[in-house]
Amino acid sequence: MLECLDKFPLIAILRGLTPEHAIDVSQTLIDAGIHIMEVPLNSPNALISIEKLSNNLPSECLLGAGTVLTPKQVVACENAGAKLIISPNTDIDVIKQTVSRDLCSIPGVATATEALQATTYGANHLKLFPADTYGFNHINALKAILPPNTRIIAVGGVQTSNIHQWFKAGSDGVGLGSCLFKPDMSLNDIYNIAKDLVLARQQALEYA
Repeated sequence: MLECLDKFPLIAILRGLTPEHAIDVSQTLIDAGIHIMEVPLNSPNALISIEKLSNNLPSECLLGAGTVLTPKQVVACENAGAKLIISPNTDIDVIKQTVSRDLCSIPGVATATEALQATTYGANHLKLFPADTYGFNHINALKAILPPNTRIIAVGGVQTSNIHQWFKAGSDGVGLGSCLFKPDMSLNDIYNIAKDLVLARQQALEYA
């Protein structure tokens, strides 16, 4: 996860993805340079989409399940092929179940209390959510009290116009939701937006 996140720090959040479109959408994202994908469980037949992607994504890609709220869902996601377990909240039982199954735990946090609690129970990375509510300065404020190697992924409000600011503020990755994917978007639109986001990230690196 660390190697992939360092190389491809953009996570496509495919809320609303349906199984019949899963392969085409994922290939479009890969062609544009995005290699980490998350299928939220509140998408139609999400576990079927996860299973299809798990069986078809190339080895350099990472596949996650999002909006995972219970330990039972962790098991179902693992059985479908998800390697990343991503939540909007900090649930200790979900983190424990994830870590015990050798999956990557990425719980949602907002406060220092949640962030420290999540890392104490073994979370691999943290999802700052909703990121735009707390702002750019919140990332470094959290990192000041977290274990040194903690990675923070900003999710919520990240888009082409501000992606460079999130990385400049210390974000180790970003989750890209409705700005990148909606179920009614064409593959061409998804590709063009993804390319713009990848380019914006590259430019942020060049001017860092």
